[in-house]
Amino acid sequence: MFEVIVVHYGEIGLKGKNRTFFEKVLEKNLELALTGFDTTVYRRYGRIICRPRIKNIEETVRVLEATPGIEYFAFAISSKPSIEELKKKAVDVLKEKSFSTFKIETRRSNKGFPLTSLQVNKELGAHISKALNKKVSMKPDITLYVEICEREALLYTRKFDGVGGLPVGSSGKVVSLLSGGIDSPVASFMMAKRGCEVVFTHFYNRIINPEQALSKIEKIVVTLTRFQPRSKLYIIPFEKLQLEIIRNVPSKYRMIVYRRCMIKIANAVAEREGANAIVTGDNLGQVASQTIENLNTIYKVSKLPIFSPLIGLNKMEIIELAKRIGTYEYSILPYQDCCSFMISPHPATRSDPRVIEFLEANLPLDAREYVKMAKVLEFKQPTVFKQH
Repeated sequence: MFEVIVVHYGEIGLKGKNRTFFEKVLEKNLELALTGFDTTVYRRYGRIICRPRIKNIEETVRVLEATPGIEYFAFAISSKPSIEELKKKAVDVLKEKSFSTFKIETRRSNKGFPLTSLQVNKELGAHISKALNKKVSMKPDITLYVEICEREALLYTRKFDGVGGLPVGSSGKVVSLLSGGIDSPVASFMMAKRGCEVVFTHFYNRIINPEQALSKIEKIVVTLTRFQPRSKLYIIPFEKLQLEIIRNVPSKYRMIVYRRCMIKIANAVAEREGANAIVTGDNLGQVASQTIENLNTIYKVSKLPIFSPLIGLNKMEIIELAKRIGTYEYSILPYQDCCSFMISPHPATRSDPRVIEFLEANLPLDAREYVKMAKVLEFKQPTVFKQH
């Protein structure tokens, strides 16, 4: 059984003078994520060490593989940093494994250790070969990884991949427009992976969707909350404003106006939440509202920068990501996106912002009032939510 979890990061290690800040954010996120395992978490030797008192490898893997900022992690045995102790521990680790060939890979951050990494490989390899009657091979059945640090050495035989990126909270907060389709959940994940805390905003039309249909949106947010310590979902009633748009705007422009209104309301959500950017699942040229001309018209209304991390991906790439993060199965459930409500079968692929502004002149939109009308749900790891 393992004693510690060794967490390695990639991108954080390149942060220079700001590295400590990113390490502390990841350390805090790990403490929150591993709360149920009664875990002590601390930074040491350019890595993060987790010592859980409740040891459940399967559940721990599920948590850590979804924590942004982690490049890889491993379940390790701790040893005193001496070659004789390492020999004993190496045999202890490997004697329970089924293998014929092996190799040793040593990393030595403790430069005061009397042997080089290559010498450690040779010493341990010879000892294990004799003690367990196994052969050294460059294409082995199993690899023993050894990390020699200042106060201890760590030994393990398997690395688990993390999602990489930056720890959530290190890059600020963003508001994501969550439609319930395939794209916007993936865009939200990609921003979380870049270190952003993501606040979700969903626009809901009660005319075309029963309230129980919202369970799909909640399931998507529950799934995405695997990747950040907590989530908040604003559910904005949108049908009243849409009916006003239908009265005032030709059908070919309605999608553009719907989306401009959503961006304005998302800015008001960001103001309330202290967020600094808006996120969309836009993908260039995928639908009529996502031409360069129409995106320009839509984005002009935002006071905040708009990030569209999927802009250059094709649909199959997005679907593959959705399957990987677990949102795809919920995104394809039946649901009427309010953007499809009463629009032309031939929507405009180009638009003039001045024309759209003229059409919007009589719309009764107070973005802050719509935020006040929102139902707000909060989700935490583990994903239990409470309603305001």
